[in-house]
Amino acid sequence: MSTLYDIKAAAAYLKITPQQVRNLCRNGKIEARKKGNAWLVDEDQLERFYDTSICGIAEDHPTYLKRDKILEGGPIALSFFSGAMGLDIGLEKAGFNVILASEIDNASRKTIIKNKPEIALIGDILEYTSDEIKKISGLKPEDEIDLIVGGPPCQAFSTAGKRKGFTDKRGNVFLTYIDIITSLRPKFAVIENVRGLLSTPLKHRAHKERGEAYPDLSVEELPGGALHHVLGSLRKIGYCVTFNLYNAANFGSPQKRERVVIICSRDRKVVPYLEPTHCEFGDRGLKKWITLRKAIGDLKDIEHTHINFPAKRLKYYKLLQEGQNWRALDEDLQREALGASFNSGGGKTGFLRRLAWDKPSPTLVTHPAMPATDLAHPEEDRPLSIEEYKRIQEFPDNWVIEGSTLEQYKQIGNAVPISLGVAIGKHILKMLSDEKIEQIEDFKYSRYLNTDELSWEREYLNGVEKQRQLELL
Repeated sequence: MSTLYDIKAAAAYLKITPQQVRNLCRNGKIEARKKGNAWLVDEDQLERFYDTSICGIAEDHPTYLKRDKILEGGPIALSFFSGAMGLDIGLEKAGFNVILASEIDNASRKTIIKNKPEIALIGDILEYTSDEIKKISGLKPEDEIDLIVGGPPCQAFSTAGKRKGFTDKRGNVFLTYIDIITSLRPKFAVIENVRGLLSTPLKHRAHKERGEAYPDLSVEELPGGALHHVLGSLRKIGYCVTFNLYNAANFGSPQKRERVVIICSRDRKVVPYLEPTHCEFGDRGLKKWITLRKAIGDLKDIEHTHINFPAKRLKYYKLLQEGQNWRALDEDLQREALGASFNSGGGKTGFLRRLAWDKPSPTLVTHPAMPATDLAHPEEDRPLSIEEYKRIQEFPDNWVIEGSTLEQYKQIGNAVPISLGVAIGKHILKMLSDEKIEQIEDFKYSRYLNTDELSWEREYLNGVEKQRQLELL
């Protein structure tokens, strides 16, 4: 007869919280019996679940590579907020040796261990000093780090603002990441983020606390304050900083995905903007954007892993052709399909959207079947599959994404397209070797204006000056 575990003991066995165990019991994922108000679980059930699920936590561990092997592997890079390692795959394709990954999401950690078991893995960066990070990575204190990369969440500023503690770096992983750059002093550092970083305030004020009944926004609450603070912190420690908003399609990705890429140079070298390899129409000596057809067109005779659309939306998809969305329906069906959203503002291009074969994919999201951001296959009556997601983000077919189907979508949807990672890696390698970097005059890196550091800062400072003038009135 096997041992019976109560909830607390079961949680310790599985390395998860007691509440997670209760939920697993209620959902039938772990067979359990109730004695009074308490759940009791057989040990064999826990063993079976631990072995077959993603619930077990992947442990932090040092590198399994010897130091001489590390130093011979090419320029050294450390990766933070690594996710499914999209950026890191691109860096390694360019020639970097990524020797450490850092991630707290359990499914992503399992993905990292599955595909790169030899590199160092750490979790919460708040728990590690710079010396510990070097030691875990297999480096000595005197070893130089060529590159640190990471995409810390800019939502950290909003969360910290609500707690009125944005200056508490223990409560803000973005600022902790800047601290890591400060203490490790790599030759180059990269901060990758969503476009929203350009307008994130340093101190968040809830929308319900704005308006005529409340004081005007302070300078700290103005859009862009977080990025301005970050730039100031990096420059203060001697880094030259440049950035822009880049459409990944301009670097060979079959996806129109725009991301802010900040490149910091320790030796005060001014870093030019990334060198595009593609453009929409294939002019200016560049290749034409890569289409969805080229990325996934050959994935027809395989078994696809995917979620399904709800039946109430599926009936409309059966009326749409490749490249169409809700606007192709009759008006009465448009009203029926969109409900209250029909009369809302905006273009609503993500509603009931079938992708077009001969264009790049729209930005992949973390869930391809949400009403306002549907990503339906051009012909089949389903969302894009995990296999298609991987191709669009350019993961190798043999790169294993761990976790449930929704966790896999999330990991791939959050990743940096591999081609953009390659472009970043090649760019910094050129900087390390003092190679010439070509710039195309007036090239449109994204669809937005004022997204490079010069024009963005000019616009931000103008806004600050206007706000200060208002405060004097």
